[in-house]
Amino acid sequence: NHSGFGLKILRLHLDSVYCCFPYIDNWLQVAVTPRIEELTLRLHEKYEFPCSLLSAGVRGSIRSLLLGLCVFHPTLELGQLRSLTRLTLRDVRITGEELECLLSNSLALEHLDFITCKEIIFLKIPSALLQLSYLRVCGCWDLQVIENKAPSLSTFALIGFVSKLSLGEASQMMKVLSLEHANVVCYARAKLPSIMPNLETLVLGSSAELNTPMLPTKFLNLKHLIIQISVATLPPSYDYFSLVSFLDASPSLETWYLEVYPEDMEHESVFEGSSDLRQLPEYRHDNLKSVEIIGFISARSLIELTCCIVKSAVSLKRLTLDTLRGGGRCSGGNGGDCSDQICSAVSKAVVEEAFRGVAAIRKYIEDKVPSTAKLIVLEPCPRCHTTTVLDYSGNVDLASCR
Repeated sequence: NHSGFGLKILRLHLDSVYCCFPYIDNWLQVAVTPRIEELTLRLHEKYEFPCSLLSAGVRGSIRSLLLGLCVFHPTLELGQLRSLTRLTLRDVRITGEELECLLSNSLALEHLDFITCKEIIFLKIPSALLQLSYLRVCGCWDLQVIENKAPSLSTFALIGFVSKLSLGEASQMMKVLSLEHANVVCYARAKLPSIMPNLETLVLGSSAELNTPMLPTKFLNLKHLIIQISVATLPPSYDYFSLVSFLDASPSLETWYLEVYPEDMEHESVFEGSSDLRQLPEYRHDNLKSVEIIGFISARSLIELTCCIVKSAVSLKRLTLDTLRGGGRCSGGNGGDCSDQICSAVSKAVVEEAFRGVAAIRKYIEDKVPSTAKLIVLEPCPRCHTTTVLDYSGNVDLASCR
């Protein structure tokens, strides 16, 4: 974007084209002028970004800085980046001490993103960042401690585990939280209601999970809940029904998205053993309007959870049960032209379990959904996953499976 008096927006992706780098310093000195507002550079892991590029004029105009695949060694002598509101570092070699120097010179920051910055061990967010509202830390696997003192932080995302997480006074006013690490669902239910009482959106991703405890603490303001359990095989002892603890704890909840990845279904099927299903006695939820379960299977505890939701959520408008894993379908099931497409490949065991999930929905859930709610059942594709469901016993005769 060129105005005739210098670039305002520069986006340059060189990645591994290392032959360009003997000339890049001089070129950037010409291209990056005091009128620059947005600078996005994806360079090379050996290239050291020159701090001299951030001259006094550039520091006064730049609003957004995204650096990727480079080395960056800022010092306190860098000077104030008075207009910088958005900073993203992706695959950047920078230490925690150097980052602290950069942040102390960027007092207008509102949005911070750190992605796979492997040399950061201690991340300190200073209290001087009064405008900072968004912080995401993703895949910084050597990171051990996050200490935030920015008072206005309202959205925080962490993918990975740290031994110490302190969000300071911002915890009390946190609105959106996203966490991804093993056993995070159980942790969130046990710890977060007292730490973050004003949460409105909670996103949890887990690669291994424990049963969720039923506790008296509440998420009084939680409106949107997303839970993704990505482990291929949960132990047979895992109880999906224990997730009803979130429903009980969240009287303001409006949407609930639950995603599971049932590669191997080791749980007791609803078609085995007793026909009695657990319930929450005399429980009513007044605000839940939309529920979506991806990877729906015939596990008894998941059927019990779904039945409990249907029975208690008196304002339910939409229930979506996807027996596979969301996207990756051709249009064969929607009357479209799919002559040159097929669904994403899944194992024979997953398709068989998907059809058992459909049978479980028809037998245990379908007639319990009130007329005021829309039930959407996403079955295996009739073109790519052909089968015959013999009955509601859960037995399937698989004719073909791609």
